[in-house]
Amino acid sequence: MFEAVEELVVEHADLEKKLADPSVHADQANARRLNKRYAELTPIVATYRSWKQSGDDIETARELGADDPEFAAEVKELEQQREELTEKLRLLLVPRDPSDDKDVILEIKAGAGGDESALFAGDLLRMYLRYAERVGWKTEIIDATESELGGYKDVQVAVKARGQIEPGQGVWARLKYEGGVHRVQRVPATESQGRIHTSAAGVLVTPEAEEVDVEINPNDLRIDVYRSSGPGGQSVNTTDSAVRITHLPTGVVASCQNEKSQLQNKEQALRILRSRLLAAAQEEAEKEAADARRSQVRTVDRSEKIRTYNFPENRISDHRVGFKAYNLDQVLDGDLDAVIQACVDADSAAKLAAA
Repeated sequence: MFEAVEELVVEHADLEKKLADPSVHADQANARRLNKRYAELTPIVATYRSWKQSGDDIETARELGADDPEFAAEVKELEQQREELTEKLRLLLVPRDPSDDKDVILEIKAGAGGDESALFAGDLLRMYLRYAERVGWKTEIIDATESELGGYKDVQVAVKARGQIEPGQGVWARLKYEGGVHRVQRVPATESQGRIHTSAAGVLVTPEAEEVDVEINPNDLRIDVYRSSGPGGQSVNTTDSAVRITHLPTGVVASCQNEKSQLQNKEQALRILRSRLLAAAQEEAEKEAADARRSQVRTVDRSEKIRTYNFPENRISDHRVGFKAYNLDQVLDGDLDAVIQACVDADSAAKLAAA
């Protein structure tokens, strides 16, 4: 079992030697690539060594247990530890999403429900901002269209990790399960009869693409400028500062009007466009993959109503994995870990079954 891991042990040792060579760090891009791979392999190699050692310990305990009952009593405990290490190593060897360590652009759009949907979009935005604050990520609102009652018709946020990222703890690795239709059930602030209404908001999460991820030919872009709209203020409704960029080969469109200058809006719109093009390329690749691969990513299918937020019962339900909890107030305050972990565990289980 796990014989193939020996190749990863050799690769890990080779990376360690390379990273100890000062000349390697002269090329920062290459050094980052080597460091990333080294960080991916380190927990696998450490767990594999512990797993091998546990086998030796069990054998030794059995030999000594023939003469000493104390050692014989340890065998069962050591076997349990080995089973736990076996499962941990199997999980570590599950194929990783290559985008797991990427930052993301998260977009929230009000859906059916009018003003109440826009208010709910604002609640979702606050939830994600608080969650990012809890885990130490940096957030930046790229563009936003506010509603009259204080919610959001549409808002786009860049979410970035800080410092060294542990495997499986990147922004995309955690937030990719948030994409989909989020449904809310509550008595709206605009409801005078106290009736419970149902409305929805859509969440789109895309890994933020670097320029090296997506090549964009400037000749493939149509750039339109127009006057910003929304609440009054400097440069709003007075200058042609808003920018809309259309990628002609694919028809993908990105726009931004949040910044004061046309140049700043163009840069932000390009960030959004690159991420959308990367997401489109990844989705196309998934369509061409085998049915087994497609089943592995079922939990991130953005076309489904993925979650319900029921205010009267203080309940949150994730329909993809059967998760249910009665701490909606805490979740909306950013305590999302249990909800996300349920999706991570379901995705890992599906991948293990496919493997």
